[in-house]
Amino acid sequence: MEEKEIRALIQKAMEVRKNAYAPYSKFLVGAVLIDEEGREYRGVNVENTSYGLSSCAERNAIFSGVAKGMKKIAVLCVVGDTEDPIRPCGACRQVILEFANEDTKIILSNLHGKYEVFSIEDLLPNSFFVKIY
Repeated sequence: MEEKEIRALIQKAMEVRKNAYAPYSKFLVGAVLIDEEGREYRGVNVENTSYGLSSCAERNAIFSGVAKGMKKIAVLCVVGDTEDPIRPCGACRQVILEFANEDTKIILSNLHGKYEVFSIEDLLPNSFFVKIY
């Protein structure tokens, strides 16, 4: 991906981040996903007073995409208010794996625009995955 494209995705993730529902942690996260067909999906973290029922921005973007027919992630961009680029939790890494392939780009950024680009193998090496088709 070109720098200009990466920066545009980071900006979109920053924008959608403003819609996050995080009254308990005050930690807002935004995600933008592009599928293999070029369609865009967005997600934010949504907290719940029963914290285990909360959902991360990455998973919300993925689940939104799946509901609209997404099969594979081409690019996933995640932004949070962190010192270094944000990192997905373990549950998100496993869900990303389900819809990623070896070409999937995962862009992790902070609000200052500092970012890193990863593959799913970088984020979840030696992962557990069972191919069903």
